[in-house]
Amino acid sequence: MASMRIPLWLKVGWSLWVLVWMPVYWHQYGLQNFLYFCDLGNVFIAAALWLESPLLFSWQACGLLLFQTLYTIDLIGAVVSGRHLIGGTEYMFDPHLPLFVRLLSLFHIVAPPLLLWVIWRLGYDGRGWKYQTLTAWIVVPINYFWRPQCDVNWARGPFFREQHLVPGMVYLFSYLLIVPLLVYWPTHLVLRWYARGPSPRSRQRGAPG
Repeated sequence: MASMRIPLWLKVGWSLWVLVWMPVYWHQYGLQNFLYFCDLGNVFIAAALWLESPLLFSWQACGLLLFQTLYTIDLIGAVVSGRHLIGGTEYMFDPHLPLFVRLLSLFHIVAPPLLLWVIWRLGYDGRGWKYQTLTAWIVVPINYFWRPQCDVNWARGPFFREQHLVPGMVYLFSYLLIVPLLVYWPTHLVLRWYARGPSPRSRQRGAPG
């Protein structure tokens, strides 16, 4: 398939992994876990691989790159030094959590380089950060009201702890304004800069088959 811009093995491999990951995570964590942006991202990435959609990849990159890069730094730091530099990966060292479940969580490390490579390959769609903002405006209020004890996407407070500094609704509306402005928009600017240079078509010609 000469026109295929993403290798078939990558499309099939990610899709098969998602088919294994979803029921295992559902059984371990429950349905609400799939509203984490990183977990939603796995499904969007699977669709984006088959559709070869710059918009879908850009959308997910704006929402995931910063947080999953911080996740990777914290995990590697904990492995090397025994200390969590940021926090958020403590569960990866929990012996009560099945090892297979923890190994499946390594997708957090794989996703950032995959997204960067595909955007380099296909190009960046500047609408991505807007779609991610809309996603947050829909998903985070659901997280706030549905199973609030899980604090999915930190809808109730950072680092899976409900905050009590300000009223809950003040925190929620602040989140919905601040995160797009301080995370999605800056990531959009970085990705727009990153994607400049040779056109995606010339990159495809220069890349190994």
